[in-house]
Parts: sequence; C-alpha cells; structure tokens
Amino acid sequence: MKKIKKLSIYVCITLLFGLHSCKKASETIQISEPVKESFDQTSKWILLNKTDAIKDGNSYSWDFEVKHPIIYNVQVLFTKLLTKDLEIVRVNVDEQEIKESINESYKTYKNQVVSEFEKTIKFNKKGKHILTIETTADFEQIRIVPNFRNPIGTGEHHEEWLKMHQSPEKQAALDWFKEAKFGMFIHWGLYSQAGGVWKGTRINDAPYPGPKVAEWLMHAFRIPRDEYATLAKTFNPDKSFAQNIAKLAKDAGMKYVVITSKHHDGFALFDSESSDYDMVDATPYKADAIKELYEACLNEGIDFGVYYSHGNDWKDGTDGNYVNIKKVNDSLGVFTHPMGKNLWDPSPNTHEAYVESKAYPQINELVKALPKLRLIWFDGEGFITEEQSFRFYKLIFDANPNILVNRRVGWEFGDYLDAGDNKIPSADETLEKYWETCGTTNNSWGYKSYDNDWKSTKELLYYFVDIMSKGGNYLLNIGPDGVGHVPEASAKGLREMGAWIQINSEAVYGTSRWKTPNEGQEETLLEGTGHRAAKGFSRSFTPQDFWFTTKNNKVYAISLVEASGIISIKALGKKEGTIKSVKILGSKKEVKWNQTDDGLRVNLKDIQTNKNGFVVEVSF
Repeated sequence: MKKIKKLSIYVCITLLFGLHSCKKASETIQISEPVKESFDQTSKWILLNKTDAIKDGNSYSWDFEVKHPIIYNVQVLFTKLLTKDLEIVRVNVDEQEIKESINESYKTYKNQVVSEFEKTIKFNKKGKHILTIETTADFEQIRIVPNFRNPIGTGEHHEEWLKMHQSPEKQAALDWFKEAKFGMFIHWGLYSQAGGVWKGTRINDAPYPGPKVAEWLMHAFRIPRDEYATLAKTFNPDKSFAQNIAKLAKDAGMKYVVITSKHHDGFALFDSESSDYDMVDATPYKADAIKELYEACLNEGIDFGVYYSHGNDWKDGTDGNYVNIKKVNDSLGVFTHPMGKNLWDPSPNTHEAYVESKAYPQINELVKALPKLRLIWFDGEGFITEEQSFRFYKLIFDANPNILVNRRVGWEFGDYLDAGDNKIPSADETLEKYWETCGTTNNSWGYKSYDNDWKSTKELLYYFVDIMSKGGNYLLNIGPDGVGHVPEASAKGLREMGAWIQINSEAVYGTSRWKTPNEGQEETLLEGTGHRAAKGFSRSFTPQDFWFTTKNNKVYAISLVEASGIISIKALGKKEGTIKSVKILGSKKEVKWNQTDDGLRVNLKDIQTNKNGFVVEVSF
C-alpha cells in the first residue's frame, strides 16, 4: 500500500510539474491562427514611375507586362498639380492613342492628385506592351488601373473553381451550349406594363442619368420602392403567354430560352419562399410564371435558363454596396460608378444581409424548382464581393453541377463569357472562354411602347452569322408587353430567321469557327445598345461577302444575298485542301464548280434560294 501511495504521490507531483511546465510553455510560445491579410487591389495595377522611364525630350516611355488582358483606365499621378500642368497630353499604348487634358479627377489618402483620362485602353492579350506619354507636366507616376467593370481578384478560389468548371458535368453542359448556338432572351416584369412611360413622360426624357431602356424605369425616374411596388397590383398577364412564347422560340430555330426571373427592380416572376414580392403573393395572377414557361419550353423541346440580378436589387438590396466600395476607392483615387445603384430610396438593411436573406435563397429555390435548368444568367454584379461571387457559383454547382453560369456572376467565375449588351467582338480578339452576345430586336430590352426602330431580318441574320463565324452564340431578346404579348414586328423577324435557319441548319447547330471567319467587306461591329440606336444600320451585302463555319470535314460558306450567276469564294482555294463535293443547302439540284489556286467558283444558275441568302456546303 505504501508503495502504491508513494507512487501516487510521485505521479501527482509529476503531473503538477508537467501542467506547470505546459502553462509556462503556453505563455512563452503562443500558437495562434494565421492572420489573413486583406486583399490589396493595387497589387494588380501597373505602376510606371517617371524615374524609370526612357526620356526623349518631353516624351517618356516604358515597357511593361500585362497579366490580365482587360479594359484599363490610364491615370497620371502628381504630388501636387500646378496650374502650368493643366495641358493636353498625348498617350500611346501600342496602337491606341489618348489625347486629353490633365485635370484633377481624385485625391488619394496620401493627398496625391490623380488625373484620369476618359478614354480607356483595352488589352486583348497577355505579354509585353509599350506606353509613351508626351507632356511637360511635372508628374510622378503613370497608373494603369483596371476599369471598374473589370475587377481583378485575389485568385484565392481559382483552383477550386477550375476543378468545378472542368468537371465532366460542366464540360458536357458546355458541349450542349456550343451546339445550341441560338437562344431567346426575355425581359419581362412589372415594368412591362408601363411600356417605358411613367406618369406621361417617356423614359428617354427621364430627368436622371442612366440607361433609357424600359426595364430601368424605376432607376430612370427614381421611383420610391413602395410606389413602384403598386405596379404588382395590376400585373395579370394572359394565361397563354408561356405557350405562345415557347412556340415562337421553336419557330425561330432557338434552342434555349433565358427569362428575367428577377431583374434589378427586385420583383420575382416565380413563387419565392424568401420574399413575398413575387408573382404569386403580390399580383392577381397568383401563379408561378417561371415554372409555367419552363414547362412550356420543355414541351417544345427547348432548353431553359433564368436571368437573375444578384448584385442590384432596388427593392431589398439597399445601395448595392456602393458606400462601402466608395470609401476604399476614394482613398486610392479611383472612380466608383453609381450606375444601377439605388441611391434615392435604399432599403434600410445592409447589402450583405440582402445577399444572405434573399439572393442566395432565391437561387436555391430556382435550382430546386427547375431540375432541368440549363443555365443561370447573372447580372448587375457591380459591387458583389469576390467571396460572394464564388459562393453563388459553388452553391449552384453543389446543387446541380449540370447548370452553366455566365460571366456576370463576377470575378471571372463564369463558365462562359458574354461580349456585352449588343456587342460583337472583332474577329482578331482572343477570348479565353466560349462566349455569347446578347442582343435586342429594337433598342430596348423590356417593352417600350414607342420604340418602333425594329431591326430588319437581314440585319438580325447578319449579327447571327457574324457571331457564329467568330465562334459564339447569339441570345436574341424579346420584350413582351404587360399581358405577355410579343410585339408583332419582333415576332415576324424571329420567324423569318427561323425559316432561314430551317433550310441552313447544318451550317448553324454544332458548328465552330473556321480558320477564316469571313471574306469581302470589313466587319460592322456593334458597340452596344446605344451605338445601334444612335447610328442605325446601313450596311449592304454583295455576292462577294461570305462568312464561314465548320463541322467535321465540312466548311460552310454563308451568303446573305440571293443566289445568282457564278460566285467565287477566295478562301476555298487549293491551298486549303482538295474539295470532294459542293452543294447548296436546301437545294436538290447539282451545281457545277471548279477549285483553283485562287478559290472556289460555283455556278448558281437556276438555283432558287431564300431571299435572305444561301449556304454553300463544301466537303474536303
């Protein structure tokens, strides 16, 4: 017993000594969680110090490297801006030129003066570039800063995102998307009843700045949230709207439909558990319009997607995170664009609370309610954080990895790119992901009762063919009115496109970009919705103009004029290989042809074609 007692005392003393030693060790060696450093966005800027320039008189030049080929703003930084420095300067970046005045745009937290040029610079590829500035101003530094539309993230989630993006499910979905080529965009909501007019004033005459497209009604007139919400009381569309639109999409040859499940105004066209500001709870319609259109589209063999505004929500999304972002940007001397932010009547909650309580839950609701959903088309990303963008992508992948996510989820987490609203990239641009252009049939996305500037079928076909020849998809919009009716001029153009596509479908679905996108006249680029509205469309088409697509061992030469006489296609000369056969899609008549070093000559005499053009199918 004594031995046991002595042993017990010894053990106790040893334990006490050990505990004391551990306490001492914990006091001297404190192990703590690593502190996560905040992201310094300036590390992604290109900073060119005056002292490092090659100087030649009043000219200063730098070589620099671009790792992120996007749109940038060029700024000149001054310790102190003097009156004598207020001059017009010339800046050249590669072949792009800026010629503007020096002025005080912002001040940094260090009280340095920043002069930012209005014109932006676009880099299409990574690698070395040269900037030259000619000025007598006493500047300190040139800053090349990512434009507010193109924030560059930390890269923290890139590997995890890439693993999801490269999953078999996502790649199969992308294969479907590339095959589809042509989709229908639908902008429809409470604003559709107003038709672009508020209290007798057209939206184009609205007193406040911003887009003058009909779905921006609330923003253009700065309508208070409660007043705008009264539109829901009269929103009672025709019960046949879903079947009618699905049938129109099929007639147009469209393979998928994307509708605004919730636009920036915050109103949901579906039955939402997270908000009563929706079609079922707030309108006399009392039914889920999204579910109805989903089922109608599937019945017609058309795939389905939804648009969702995650960053902007003028009803519940407060100021769109504007104030928080502006504090940081002001300290660095960079612009914070207020466009799309509710600064006139923001909701009293925080933007983070909106994302947590409404945006994430509604995305979950849509994915759950629509098991065959093909894609989610995010918009209004603006000041969504990198973490939030990634979470949107991941929660969709975890729920259904077959759903594609577009670029506007933010921070480069999309599965595919969009060129921009009514924008078509140049043939020489290099895009790192598959892409799509969304476009309108007139100059508004939502229904605008007085906008009768409808694009002709020929113009719409040109955009479609040009996009296909460059390897992209075309998502063409309709804006139904308040009862869900599609304006006849819009529907007519789509049906005529469908008639052309039905004849020439082999040159459309499942094709990709050929080595030569087009020959003949130079491309007519679209630079946005406002560009087409202001300048119209005056391009003419000739028998020498061709656009090309390819599939398997075939090349398709697309013309937008009726067939007549002998045509010559320069890109299909012998240097491209030996041609095996030539035919005109939709025609059973044999054609005479001859391939030379100078091209392919085809005799189209007595060949009848669609008034909007024809396609030559060439097999190698």
